[in-house]
Amino acid sequence: MVTVAWEWLDLAVRWLHVIAGIAWIGSSFYFIALDLSLKKREGLPEGAGGEAWQVHGGGFYNMVKYMVAPARMPDQLTWFKWEAYTTWLSGFALLILVYYLQAELYMIDRSVLDLTPWMAVAVSVVGLALGWVVYDLLCRSPLGRDDNRLALVGFVFLVALSYLFTLVFSGRGVYMQMGALIGTMMVANVFLVIIPNQRKVVADLIAGKEPDPKLGQQAKQRSLHNNYLTLPVIFVMISNHYPLTFASRWNWVILAIVLVMGAVIRHFFNTKHKGGKEPWWTWGVAALGLVAIVWLSAQPATPVEEASVPQGYELADVENVVLARCSMCHAAEPLWEGIAVAPKGVLLETPEQIRRHARAIETQVLLSSAMPPGNITEIEAEERRLLAAWIAAGAPTW
Repeated sequence: MVTVAWEWLDLAVRWLHVIAGIAWIGSSFYFIALDLSLKKREGLPEGAGGEAWQVHGGGFYNMVKYMVAPARMPDQLTWFKWEAYTTWLSGFALLILVYYLQAELYMIDRSVLDLTPWMAVAVSVVGLALGWVVYDLLCRSPLGRDDNRLALVGFVFLVALSYLFTLVFSGRGVYMQMGALIGTMMVANVFLVIIPNQRKVVADLIAGKEPDPKLGQQAKQRSLHNNYLTLPVIFVMISNHYPLTFASRWNWVILAIVLVMGAVIRHFFNTKHKGGKEPWWTWGVAALGLVAIVWLSAQPATPVEEASVPQGYELADVENVVLARCSMCHAAEPLWEGIAVAPKGVLLETPEQIRRHARAIETQVLLSSAMPPGNITEIEAEERRLLAAWIAAGAPTW
């Protein structure tokens, strides 16, 4: 029952995280689109910077934006913040449940760096905090006055961090850490910059003071960053199911390409919503990025030279490797503590089962290093080459 309860707790928190994320991303995308579609006209209220007419659900909406705030505050004001906070809180809870409490399985790869679970968790937490601090300082520095230069430096910063994390964590751990870091940056933008700045504006208006326009400008810049980072974060969230991304030899390069792809796709829609000429070239860049990712992921995680492929091996040797390195989890009764059923229902206990999943073995063990997780069972390069030779021969039966 403890295992069953743990599984349902994982699912419940994951469900909450997805629901909150949908709400946050939806409102974020909507307000960016609304902001870009606003048009100025004569007769707008004093202080208004533009308006937009929209139709939805059988009704018409007249949206007016004030550049700072209206002269008189309304009795009711809706604050969009809890969607972001709930997304981060549920995400951090999931981070603890899945990764921190199972660090040895999902974060640590001793062939990369021999860490204890508490060391891996400490590096992760410190990395999240320092990542936000550096990003925030970059935004507040003179560099922050130029959005394009700031975006370029921010991109280099994220790519450099992803590479550094490949020297510390397993491939899965790297993507987890980068997803958590970017998500933390985005939520901290809301919690520490956007909402506080808006509260200062409201307080100044109530006190009869002139609000500082810079407060709105800072909030808008951070909101724009969140807008461009959303698609890469979603990619990282779902990449957990695709080992050719996180467990590739070039996982950090793939992540860098995804950052660019997400940015150009958002640029297309932002320009479209603004009413400008649609930059169709962005889809060409995204397509080239996808081609590059596919090619990179096709490069074996463990290079297998033809000269080193075992000759004259026995099919029983293949079975022994799988039984020794994979079947502790992929069994009718898994031996690994905390795993109640075989992952994805894949059983690798008989020759027939092993051959049936030959292509999955190729993806998980050869093209990527996803399995065993963190190389927990210490599969050796020679054993990977033996599996490669078996698959290259058409995965013959015993």
